[in-house]
Order: sequence, then structure tokens, then C-alpha cells
Amino acid sequence: MDDDGLKPINDSDMDSMFVLPLSIIPLQTPALQAAKLIKNVRLRSAVEIFADAQTGSGQVDVEALPAMFGWPVDQVHPDLGILRRLALLPSYDVFSLRVSLREHGIPVNDYAALKLSPDKAAELTRYMIMFTRPLMKMIYSGEDVQVDTYDDLMKLFRDPDIKKARQRLETMAESLGIDIFDVPRFLEDYGDTFMSLSYFRHCLDRLEPYFTACVQSMTPIRSHFQLKQNHNLMKSCDMIEEVINSISASISGRLEVFDKRTREMWENITQEEFRAVKSMIERYHVTIGSALCGLTVKMSAFAKMFPRPNSGGPIKRADFMMTEMIQGIDLIRDVDKQFSIGG
Repeated sequence: MDDDGLKPINDSDMDSMFVLPLSIIPLQTPALQAAKLIKNVRLRSAVEIFADAQTGSGQVDVEALPAMFGWPVDQVHPDLGILRRLALLPSYDVFSLRVSLREHGIPVNDYAALKLSPDKAAELTRYMIMFTRPLMKMIYSGEDVQVDTYDDLMKLFRDPDIKKARQRLETMAESLGIDIFDVPRFLEDYGDTFMSLSYFRHCLDRLEPYFTACVQSMTPIRSHFQLKQNHNLMKSCDMIEEVINSISASISGRLEVFDKRTREMWENITQEEFRAVKSMIERYHVTIGSALCGLTVKMSAFAKMFPRPNSGGPIKRADFMMTEMIQGIDLIRDVDKQFSIGG
């Protein structure tokens, strides 16, 4: 935690785990085009009509929209049908959305819009380089090349002006069964997969100080002479701590498996191996997204209420744990079981 304490996690809409700007969905109701679908602190989906620092967040339940907009009661308005399906999605990060929207047959104005902002992509560079370092070593080993961004890497492969690197690229192209000029395009296809891993790793890493602060905040609750006699409260604190520790370990473990498979892939580089790794990673997009979405919402709400270790006393924190933090925690816990399914 820095000197300024914890801050609520506030990404742009397209970079967020828990915000879906409805402008990307073809809805008939103009007023909804400027609205957002969000996951609130209880992990329920709500339509946010407005939000600002002064007035707060104006949230409406999806089922309350017909009365609000005067939709007919004897039939389901098309927008209501779409919003009901969107409300069931467990995460609104762009990588999970790509999978979920297609699976549920939900239309999108432009699938190309489902990508991270340039600022967030730049922020993820250090993670991207980590995934592509084995490739750099394989092609440019011993050469003096400077790579600061993923774009720098792509430029090197588009114009390999070093003789030794060109020879290695030709060998790689041969292994992949493609022309050397198609290598950059081939790598770009998989760049998005590495970007998703980088994004999820970044989201988990930045939650670490929030996990620590939240778990530490339960110590005064458990030692409080009056509160420690409340068995429901003690059980809730135990469950919250268990979920935080278990799900963060599961996500970290799954990401480590991906890291290992990616390193192995570079050592045995074939199209089939590339596709196998890509498919394996994408199979877990929604599971990882669901877990990180729930944790991000909860930790952001905690930070908003208790930005510093001395914010609020044990009683106020206990009330927050029982009224806000515990609500929907079972949804995060259920996701944990999905990490043990599959390879």
C-alpha cells in the first residue's frame, strides 16, 4: 500500500473487469446507449444510468427497466431480452466478453471494439515482453537489439535486417510451415492471446495490496471483545479470508501453467503447438475473468470505504463485512471449482 492508501480501482470502461458500456450493444432505446451495465458490490448486474462524484451512482435493476421506459408488459421488449442475458455474464472484461457474447448469441455493434485501450496495452508491455522473451532469445540471441514495447518486437520481425536473425526466422517459418513474410502476421494473431494473459496477470498483481489490507482488517474484528462472540460474523470473516486466499492462489497457479506451456511452445514451435496453447488459454478466459471480476469489485468497494488502515473502527468494518463483503462471495467461491476442471 502506498502513502496515499488504497484507491478504488478505476479503469476506463473498455479496460474494466466489471463495466460494460452499452454503446457497444445494438439496443433500440436511445437512453440506454449512454448507460453502462455494471457489477455492484453484491456482484449483481445493474444498469448505471448516471455516475459522478457529487450524486453517486444511479443504478436500476434490469427488471425495473420496463416500468422506467414504458415498455409493454404483455411481451418482452428486445432490449430487455438482451440485457437479461448480459446481466448473467460473470465478467465484463473484453477477453471474457468475446467468448461469452458469441456463446450466448448476443449481438455487438463491432467486435473489433472489444479490445483494451491503447493506454492499458502500453501499461501491459512489461508483461508482454515476459511472454515473448523466449522468442527474442531464439531469433535475436547475441544481437544488440532494443525492445521496449510489443510493437517494437513486431517491427523487428517485419524487417529483420540482421543476417543471423533472418536465417533463424527462416528456420522458424519452416517449422511453422509458412512463408517468412507471414511470420509477423502469424505472431500478431497470437499477440492477442499473450495480451489476455498479460491483462489477467496485471489485474491479479495489482490486487495483492488490497488482499493484504482486507485480511489484516479482520484482526481487530476477531479480537474485539464484543464482536468475537458473534459466531456468524466470525464465520463470515473466515469465509472471506478463505475465498481471497484460495481463489488468488488458483488464478496464480493457472497463470503459471500457461507460462510453462508458453515457454515449452517456443522450444517446440509448430502450428499445432501454437494452436493448442492458444486454445488452452482461451478456454479459461471466462473462468479467470469471473474470479478476477468478483475480487476486483469487492476489493474496490473495500478501498472506497477503508482507504487507510485506521479508516473506520472494528464495528464499522464488521458491518461492512456482513452487509457488503459477504454478499455474493459464494459466486467467487464457486468459480474456484472450475479451475480444477480440464487440463
